[in-house]
Amino acid sequence: MKLTRLASVATAMTLTVALAACGSSEKTVDQQASGAADASGALIGVTMPTRSSERWIGDGDNLKKQLEAKGYKVDLQYAEDDIPTQVNQLDNQITRGAKLLIIASIDGTAITTQLQSAKENNIPVIAYDRLIRNSPNVDYYATFDNFKVGVQQATSLLVGLKLLKEDGSKGDAKGPFNIELFAGSPDDNNATFFFNGAMSILKPYIDNKTLVVKSGQTDFKTVAILRWKPAVAQDRMENLLTSTYKGGTKVDGVLSPYDGLSIGILSALKSNGYGTAGQPYPVVTGQDAEVASVKSIIAGEQFATIYKDTRKLADTTVQMADAVLKGQKPTTNNDKDYDNGVKVVPAQLLDSVIVYKSNYKKELVDSGYYTEADLK
Repeated sequence: MKLTRLASVATAMTLTVALAACGSSEKTVDQQASGAADASGALIGVTMPTRSSERWIGDGDNLKKQLEAKGYKVDLQYAEDDIPTQVNQLDNQITRGAKLLIIASIDGTAITTQLQSAKENNIPVIAYDRLIRNSPNVDYYATFDNFKVGVQQATSLLVGLKLLKEDGSKGDAKGPFNIELFAGSPDDNNATFFFNGAMSILKPYIDNKTLVVKSGQTDFKTVAILRWKPAVAQDRMENLLTSTYKGGTKVDGVLSPYDGLSIGILSALKSNGYGTAGQPYPVVTGQDAEVASVKSIIAGEQFATIYKDTRKLADTTVQMADAVLKGQKPTTNNDKDYDNGVKVVPAQLLDSVIVYKSNYKKELVDSGYYTEADLK
């Protein structure tokens, strides 16, 4: 009888443990499905390309600050434009138990193995500003309307040449004008959007000879600048001036897709005699409203830049991450255009603004993005 009672107690205890284990397993599945139970204090891995561009420093800082304000732990890393470094950073974040990854990739095709590992560990991935290509394991994309950014860059070039007015109406100039084209890094998916957007505006002017690309270099691969390096852009501009602009022929405009490249281009122009009273700088465009370029615009050197409020991009990304970790579907406004070669990645696109000398105070200072002191 005693043995029978002991056996019954043992059986009951075994059943209780089994039921508890089953309940625990079901809860774990529910938690993975909803993400809600794991959200509080979760570790989020944030990887940025480089500190050499001030915009990425601002992006990283904004993301970290806003994520921590929501109670998340943040591992913020910069890879200094070195792909193996970014690969190792992602591996470490996955190993440390990150619950979500926010990745501004150096090369969107080079981290496929890490993305697969994230998938196997139920870690969602948000591509930040740069689309990650050739992987099904990218859940969402937060960025600006990059084709529109290119359109704005081309528009600012036409405004500088007085072919258009700032309000978009037709300008008084007739041309022809000599221009040269630059594009961003070929391993950055955004670079093609910028270039294609710009060319959608410039091509009709090139076709009717209002704009003349005197070097003949108009295809993306030829004009692209690997890793967005200012020194490489400066070298290319110097080579163009030496090879193409001789005997008094001048370049009237340069399509530059990024402020860092613009500074390099302006340096080459200055060393070749531009920027004097008798030989003013050509119209040079840009992007990111970096301090050095805004100062250059105020000084009458660089003509324009494209202002992308990275505070809003960080806010959008944080809201997206927060929703995902709480088992909710984040807001997106474009579910058709951002095909990464394997899937169309749902995206949230933000607007950008052309900044000229005439409106920099309104757009950059009055909005609190910079102070007047920042731009002295």
